[in-house]
Amino acid sequence: MSQLAIFGGAPVRSTPFPAYSVIGEDEKRAVMEVMDSGVLSRYLGCWDEDFYGGSKVREFEAAWAAQSQAKHAVAVNSCTSGLYAAVGALNIGPGDEVIVSPFTMVASATAALIFNAVPVFADIDPELYTLSAETIAQCITPRTKAIIVVHIFGQAADMDPIMALARRHGIAVIEDCAQVPFATYKGRPVGTLGDIGVFSLNYHKHIHTGEGGVCVTNSDELADRLQLIRNHAEAVVEDKGTTNLVNMIGFNFRLGEIEAAIGLSQLHKGPALIAQRKQNVQYLETKLAGIPGLAMPKVGPAGDHVYYQHVFDYDEEKTGVSRDSFSAAVKAELPPTLLREHEGPLLGAGYVKPIYLLPMYQRMIGYGTVQCPFRCPLYDGKPSYDAGICPNAERAHQSRVITHEMIRPQMTTRDLDDVAAAFHKVADNFGELSDRAHTIA
Repeated sequence: MSQLAIFGGAPVRSTPFPAYSVIGEDEKRAVMEVMDSGVLSRYLGCWDEDFYGGSKVREFEAAWAAQSQAKHAVAVNSCTSGLYAAVGALNIGPGDEVIVSPFTMVASATAALIFNAVPVFADIDPELYTLSAETIAQCITPRTKAIIVVHIFGQAADMDPIMALARRHGIAVIEDCAQVPFATYKGRPVGTLGDIGVFSLNYHKHIHTGEGGVCVTNSDELADRLQLIRNHAEAVVEDKGTTNLVNMIGFNFRLGEIEAAIGLSQLHKGPALIAQRKQNVQYLETKLAGIPGLAMPKVGPAGDHVYYQHVFDYDEEKTGVSRDSFSAAVKAELPPTLLREHEGPLLGAGYVKPIYLLPMYQRMIGYGTVQCPFRCPLYDGKPSYDAGICPNAERAHQSRVITHEMIRPQMTTRDLDDVAAAFHKVADNFGELSDRAHTIA
């Protein structure tokens, strides 16, 4: 056995992995067409023909709606903005509760806070890392107005039971689809299963425009409200003739013409990029088979996985080595990825700290001196953000989950062989790693 790099041995590989770069000549041409037109944006924050933006934005929205099999698509400047707009469009406000996942990027919960609603955290399924109908049901109260279901790591939550539960209680459903573009659930496009789906076009997603997002819905009313919140609603509603003024306090969530043009080019590339991810995962999982304590990601009832990240469930009881020590040893064997060199090897122990453990929730301080929405006079609930309320999420982050991104397109089979070799090398040295774990920072 060769000595582990974390203890001074030679690493499996030192040459950086190839960059994940999906911007090419098509995008360059699309950008130059916009530049040559002289129209970088065409929005007006009043009721006008240009209230809906320029020609590229509208073309991009139509193309995204067609790809998603949705009646409407509304482009925004980020998935975060889209989530905010979605909560607002559903008439959610002070005194209301929104059930959210604790195991995701903070924006999913912050979207409720923006409209002075209270996030209530439901635990995750320990194998899919998504909310489930069972965990959601435990959190429903008369104040529950919506559920934000986060489809995470590349596959959807089990949506049929969730939707049945939501409809039974008259609760709206928002799908956070940031990590699942082009994914399906039992053959149906993700994002169209609930009331509103929100996608991300951030630079490290499957396809991207640098920054950006898209909301999809089959509701004419919700699409109209999303468009109003996106573009200065309060200045528009009178001339437009809008009568439902709830949450018609607008923002500037507008996507520009350049980003929309890039999005059109990226949209055509998506299926091939997803296919390459799936192929890479299949190849790597074959190479990793048999490593003790390392379980490959489960594909759940959705029947589809687009692998935003490749996520292992690690069982230290089977190895005698902690998850953190194992991950650190694997990282020491591998190089960073070009364009993201400062991040080191794209492999992590855990994912995100459960959101409710962040200072804002622990101290329940939000807006103003009355600490809305947590202690808002209009709210008669008693939210709990104590450690232990979502044991599956805490366990996943603290000791079980290992994430990595080294399955992206541009990774060759030779690159994947090196990734597999690093895992096997560490597994072959479990004994030494266990004996010297105290020396790993």
